[in-house]
Amino acid sequence: MKTLLVINSSPKTRSSISRKLTGQFAADWKQRDSENVVIERDLADGSITFLSEAWIEAAYTPEPNRTTEQSKLLELADRRIDEVLSSDVIVLRIPMHNFSVPAVFKAWIDQITRAGKTFSYSHKDPKGLVPSDKKVVAVLSRGGVYAPGNSPAGIGLQETYLRRILGFIGPTDVTFVHADRQSVGDHGAKSAEKAIHQLAAIIESCSVEQVA
Repeated sequence: MKTLLVINSSPKTRSSISRKLTGQFAADWKQRDSENVVIERDLADGSITFLSEAWIEAAYTPEPNRTTEQSKLLELADRRIDEVLSSDVIVLRIPMHNFSVPAVFKAWIDQITRAGKTFSYSHKDPKGLVPSDKKVVAVLSRGGVYAPGNSPAGIGLQETYLRRILGFIGPTDVTFVHADRQSVGDHGAKSAEKAIHQLAAIIESCSVEQVA
């Protein structure tokens, strides 16, 4: 049995290509082994909160010294961190917003990136506390073409940001699946079809690892 954590950050419900792709991934994951667990978090439902001064004070207060109110402020973040730590594979649905990630996804990152929980400071460099070999699949949907090797790639900040922040807390096994040109009719459909095949191959490789 393995656990898949799916994080959706698209505000779209019916027309989101990233939702369709990761929805298929989750269904295939479950079909591979009926005992596999799928945890889905929809950041667009308003459940994720942005950091506040009170939250920051609570996070930097030693746990034995926290008030009841401070502990309650951190409950959501603690649950989200536990999900990240306990999952075997994490799938991120991320549409491009103004060349970067949606605000709600950044809010989720802020909730789970916490000293003493997912990274630690030392006399040298910060150390990620999430296993470096935890597999992450990032499904990126965009209106144009921003993958490496394309002329506008330099203005697309999704991959650069994700590699940096995920590496900071630990995971370096990150696979990017691009669903580009979603605003260009047939090109978008072909890109989505290519992404489906790529995700199917990832499922297959995960299944092989599970058997091994």
